[in-house]
Amino acid sequence: MKIVILASGTGSLLQAVINQAKKEKIQILSVGSDRPCHALKRAEEAGIPTFTVDYRPGETDRAQWNTQLAETLASYGPDLVVSAGFMRIIGEEVIQQFPQQIINTHPALLPAFPGAHAVEDAINYGVAVTGTTVHVVDAGVDTGPIIDQRAVRVQADDTVDSLHERIKQTERELLVDVLHAIADHGLTIDGRKARINND
Repeated sequence: MKIVILASGTGSLLQAVINQAKKEKIQILSVGSDRPCHALKRAEEAGIPTFTVDYRPGETDRAQWNTQLAETLASYGPDLVVSAGFMRIIGEEVIQQFPQQIINTHPALLPAFPGAHAVEDAINYGVAVTGTTVHVVDAGVDTGPIIDQRAVRVQADDTVDSLHERIKQTERELLVDVLHAIADHGLTIDGRKARINND
């Protein structure tokens, strides 16, 4: 299975895929970002091509940016686009180019706590359990069909940082497992339900 990974930050999710994905099953064609970031350096160190479709808040036209991102992704011809710590909302132009072929990781058990502050929201709400989700990207924010989830218990003394770090560890494992499962068995999406195919 050929993938392109999108990332905006340190690239810890990307590194997990680089380190743990079985090369005979998963080929990373490229790593892209909306800004210069450490994730691109990680990709370059691993010999993976990179690209940047620069986004500057207040300056960049969102529709043009999404069109450019869609065209750039299409030039690689991936089977799957993986949003792994990518901090931009993927627009309709990209989703139309890759219908049901974009997946995202999120640091909460969706549909609870969507959006950019999921870990803080979970702590503020007082939940005993949160976790991580891998889902299909649709036109909403963290609203697409859920592929898989794993729970992480909230400790009484957790801060946003300490909880987020434990979620990240689980998120890395889940993403790699989901990618291997899709590579081995394929993914079927029927309305709200996304399922790994069983042989």
